[in-house]
Amino acid sequence: MSLSRPDLTGIPAEIVSYIESLEQQLQERKEPPATGRAAMALPDEPPTTNAIITISHKGMIKRTARHLYGRQRRGGMGVFDLDTAEDDAPAVLAHADADDTLLIFTDDGRVFRFALATLPESPVRARGQDLRETLALRPNGRVVAALPDGGGKYALLLSRRGWVRRIPAAYLGKNLIPGTSFHDLKEGGPLVSACWSSGGGDVFIATREGKAIRFLETQVPARGCLGIRVDPADDAVAVTTVSETGGVLLIGEDGQGTIRLMGGFTANKAPAAGGKVAMKTDRLVGAMSVTPGDELFVISRLGKLIRFAADEIPPKEGVVQGVACMALRADEVTALTVASSSPHNSF
Repeated sequence: MSLSRPDLTGIPAEIVSYIESLEQQLQERKEPPATGRAAMALPDEPPTTNAIITISHKGMIKRTARHLYGRQRRGGMGVFDLDTAEDDAPAVLAHADADDTLLIFTDDGRVFRFALATLPESPVRARGQDLRETLALRPNGRVVAALPDGGGKYALLLSRRGWVRRIPAAYLGKNLIPGTSFHDLKEGGPLVSACWSSGGGDVFIATREGKAIRFLETQVPARGCLGIRVDPADDAVAVTTVSETGGVLLIGEDGQGTIRLMGGFTANKAPAAGGKVAMKTDRLVGAMSVTPGDELFVISRLGKLIRFAADEIPPKEGVVQGVACMALRADEVTALTVASSSPHNSF
């Protein structure tokens, strides 16, 4: 006996999303074993101390062991992860070891050190705890990035209007005074992104409209500079480091994504230009460097998280709209992170 799906008109979006997740799980159980490219998903990994960190817009944080997230094929619906209020969507994803210390960057330019060992491990579907119980975040302060300590020689900071600055890692060490500010809001508005750098590569900055710029990191002075000239209707959203042989994962709010190869994205001679189209999208969410073998974690406004292999996204040298990375309905992507395999691989 087959059952027809009832009319879901007027049902809250989060309930519809939950029903679709159950439908996806049932469909996967009915499908025959995948072959060819669709069979690329690896078996679930053994227990590990590596964790996925989820932080909401209002500062709820959760640490869950990475092996508890099953691998799916690109374009799946994911599983429900951070359990927060309807008006408190997931905002930041990070990948770290349970013994790491996270550097927490807020939109007002302040930085805090946060020992992950002090955060109890949670199951996949959990609420987490309020960061404000541990860190002196300002009432309206919002976390924009969480980086494991020791990830590079410099931390690159990006503001909404395209101002970029790099901070020596030594300034962010154990002697950091909690809440120290490394950004003046007058220089391009609030912070939107941060990443580690080796000190000698290229900087890649992307905007909400899918434009981007690439230039030598050494061209960023100690006090910072304008990295990209942003149109009034646009905003800078992400900063990452790249190499000539590398690629950058770009994902839009609609779940479409691509890996843009830097061999087809010429570097500018200097920062502060207007950038060029890196991906066709109405609303870019983020950009992160990826290498073959990496795993991607993407989360949505309703708290659904999907894990899949970066190798399932065809790398492109030209401008494309991308491929479906996550199935969405009445929902949108809000954050992503990469679990790297090896920094020495290239596309």
